[in-house]
Amino acid sequence: MSEKSKMIAGELYLPSDEVLTNERIATSQLCQRYNSMAEAVAQEKDTLLSELLGTKPTKVNIEPLFRCDYGYNIHLGDNFYSNYDLIILDVCEVRIGINCMIGPRVSICTATHPLDADQRNNGYELGAPINIGDNVWIGAHAVINPGVTIGNNVVVASGAVVTKSFDDNVVVAGVPATIIKEL
Repeated sequence: MSEKSKMIAGELYLPSDEVLTNERIATSQLCQRYNSMAEAVAQEKDTLLSELLGTKPTKVNIEPLFRCDYGYNIHLGDNFYSNYDLIILDVCEVRIGINCMIGPRVSICTATHPLDADQRNNGYELGAPINIGDNVWIGAHAVINPGVTIGNNVVVASGAVVTKSFDDNVVVAGVPATIIKEL
């Protein structure tokens, strides 16, 4: 099994693998190009996002700066908006539904490290997919951790650290995030 296959499957893998290293470099270059483009070249930005993302909807707006590891593991639903400084560490799939809004400086991280110190010291990493439902609003500076599923119509308050999954129609806040209101 290749390191890339292990990575996508959420198993221990070595990110120093040549294929993965080259893919991260290419993705970093695409992100740099995207982030440096003026709003006046909207069609070029759209084309670049089509090249970068696994699934790019018709209606998408990602404000710069945007960073990701690979891009091909990111699948966005239609009518997606992200404010400035979105980071998606996509070693595993990130699926985001339709009509989602993301505030500034949000981090969506499928990547993590082993608890075992020897595995960490030997360069191993792993990840777990993230699924975000439809009509979700994620506030500024929120962090979505590996393996989390966020249901439909959820609001994630600014600064929340989401460490577990939440069902539909709730507002979550805090560190770690807990339900503060049902919608």
